[in-house]
Amino acid sequence: MNNQNKVIEVEKSFCSPGGYFELEEADVLGERMQVFKNRTQSLRALLEISSGFGEKEYIIFEDRRITYREHLKAVASIAKVLQEKYGVKKGDRVAILAANNPEWIITFWATISLGAIAVGLNGWWVADEILYGLKDCDPKVLVGDQKRLARLDGIDISIPIVNMETDFNQLYHYSSDAALSNEPIDEDDPACILYTSGTTGRPKGVVNTHRNIVALMGIQIFHGLRLMQIYGQQPAESPTNLVTNPLFHASGLYAGAIIVMATGIKSVWMSGRFDPVKAMKLIQDERITNWGPMGTVAYRFVNHPDVGKYDLSSVTSIGSGGAPMAKELQDRIREVFPNASDSAAIGYGLTECTALATMNFGDEFKQNPLSSGRPLPTVQIEIRDGSGEPVGKDVDGEIHIRSPLVMLEYWQNPEATAKTILEGRWLNTGDIGRIDENGHLIINSRARDLILRGSENIYPIEIELRIAAHSSVTEVAVVGVDHEELGQEVKAIVVPLPDMAVDIQELTNWVAETLAPFKVPTYWEVRDMPLPRNAVGKVMKHVLVGEEENTFTED
Repeated sequence: MNNQNKVIEVEKSFCSPGGYFELEEADVLGERMQVFKNRTQSLRALLEISSGFGEKEYIIFEDRRITYREHLKAVASIAKVLQEKYGVKKGDRVAILAANNPEWIITFWATISLGAIAVGLNGWWVADEILYGLKDCDPKVLVGDQKRLARLDGIDISIPIVNMETDFNQLYHYSSDAALSNEPIDEDDPACILYTSGTTGRPKGVVNTHRNIVALMGIQIFHGLRLMQIYGQQPAESPTNLVTNPLFHASGLYAGAIIVMATGIKSVWMSGRFDPVKAMKLIQDERITNWGPMGTVAYRFVNHPDVGKYDLSSVTSIGSGGAPMAKELQDRIREVFPNASDSAAIGYGLTECTALATMNFGDEFKQNPLSSGRPLPTVQIEIRDGSGEPVGKDVDGEIHIRSPLVMLEYWQNPEATAKTILEGRWLNTGDIGRIDENGHLIINSRARDLILRGSENIYPIEIELRIAAHSSVTEVAVVGVDHEELGQEVKAIVVPLPDMAVDIQELTNWVAETLAPFKVPTYWEVRDMPLPRNAVGKVMKHVLVGEEENTFTED
C-alpha cells in the first residue's frame, strides 16, 4: 500500500461512524455541513475540562511556571474582576495589547469564560493603529503591558485601562474562590476578534466563534493521532510545545494557547524579537517536542552557525504555514530535526478560516514539496474562475473554502463580509491556486500580488521560490512594475546572505533554467537590509514598493 492510500485509510477509519472523529451533518449559521460529532460545545467547556490536569504545567514563560490548577484559579478571579469592576458581560469586547506573556493568555480565557469577546490587538502597532483598533472594536476595557500602553501616553482614549505589570498581582487575588460563569454560550457565539495582517489598507477584524476554534482544535488533535497511526509513533512522555508566534495571531493564540489546553500538555513561550540561540537553548533545556515556526523564523534558526551546538533531538513534530517553502529549506529543516522528518508539515489557511484548511506532511510532503496538501476533515475546497464557476483539475483559479472553520464575519463591516463570504457560506480567500490530480492544493499567489504581463498571468511565488533556492540569497520578493506596452514587468528584490555578493546575471540565468522567459525578472534590486515584514512574517510588498510607510517595530 502506498503512503497516500495508507493516509486515506487511516483518515477513513478515524472519521467513520463509531470513530473518535466521526463526522455528522449539522446546521452551521443556516447551512448544512460536516462537523465532528464528538466536539466540545464551547471554549469555556475546555477550561472546565482543564481542571483535571491539576498540577501539570500549562505555561512556561521565562522564570515563571504556571500549572493548570493555578491558571484556572487566576482565570476565574480575573473574570470576576472584568464582570464586577468593568461591567463586562456576554458579547462585550475586552481588548488585549501586549507582548506574549501569561497575563495575555489568562485575560483571553477570562474574557471568553464570560461569553464576552477577546480582541487581540497587534502588539507591533503604533499609536494611530492602536486608536483605530480601539475605535473599531469599542471595548469595555483595555488590558495591556506597560511598553505598549506607553504608546498611548497623553491620549485620552476614554476606556478603562488595566496595566499588566502594576495591576495584575492584586487582581489575581480579587476572588480566590471564584467559580467560572455559567452564562450560556452557543457554538456560534463570537469568541475572538483578530485583525488581518493589513498588507494592504486598514486591517479588518476577523470574528472567530467558539465553533470555529473548537473545530480547529479537533483538526489539530486529529492530525496528531493520524501521525502516530501512520508512522507508528509513540506519544511523547512529556509533550511540550514551543510557541514563537505572537498571541495576536491565530498561530500563536489558537495553535499555541488553546490546543494545548485541550490535551493537557506544556507550552513554552518566547516573546519579542526572535532569538535563534535562545530558542535552541529552550528546546534543549525544556525538551521541546513540537514547534510551529512561521515566516522567516525557521530559516533563521536552521541556518544559524550555532545550530549544531545544542541537543535538538527531542523535537518530533515541526510544521509551518503561510507561503510555500523552498525545497532546500524543507531539506535543511529535516537535517536539523531528524526525529521530526516523518512529521514535518506545511499547512494552508488564513485567519478567516481559523488558520487552517489543508495540510501536507510526511512522505507526501517529501514527494510534493510545493503542495499545501489535501483538505482536512470538515473542509471543502473549490477553485473558481472569474465568473464564480468551479473549474477542473490542474486549472488555476480563486480558492474558496466551506467549513465550520469559516469566520462569522468581519467585525462591523457587512460590505467586506458580503464580498468574502458568499452564498452557501463559501469563503473567497482571494488566493490563487489549483487542485492537482491527487487532490493536493497548489498555491500560486494572492490575487492582489498577481503580475499581469501582456496576456500572461505571472505568480510571484514560483519565481520567489526559484530565486530563494540560490546559494547567495537569504530573502527575496517579486513584484510587478508598470510598463507602458506590457502593463507590467517582473522585478525581483533580493537580500544576499551576510558577507556574500550576488551576481545579477547569474541569478537571471538561474531563473531562466527552470522558468519561462516571460517570468524571468527584467529588473533587479539588491538590498542590504531585511525585507519589511508584518507581525506574522509576511513581506509587506506595499511597503517594499513605496506605497506606504512601514510602521511595524518588532520588539
